[in-house]
Amino acid sequence: MHYRKILRRASRAGDRLAEPIVISKFWRNRRGEAVAVSLRSFEGRPLIDLRVFYTQADGVLVPTPRGLTLSIKCLPDLARGINKARATARALDLIKNGAGR
Repeated sequence: MHYRKILRRASRAGDRLAEPIVISKFWRNRRGEAVAVSLRSFEGRPLIDLRVFYTQADGVLVPTPRGLTLSIKCLPDLARGINKARATARALDLIKNGAGR
């Protein structure tokens, strides 16, 4: 019975993510590569996806296999790690205090 409850919860989360939701997109380099942060689901499981895209000759961004996909449960840990990395980079003057708001 417990397994069925988990599946119902997962399918409800998957329904909310029928299509990926792009949260953020930024340029990775001047060669036309971009990084996209999105929420999506796979087999009813909600995921966070950080994916590298490249620009085709016609200007369309296409996803590559390079990226990171994690269970949404890992999102708080990922956010903490990124925030610590940003704070450390600022303390070491690797980025300006106003950068990356």
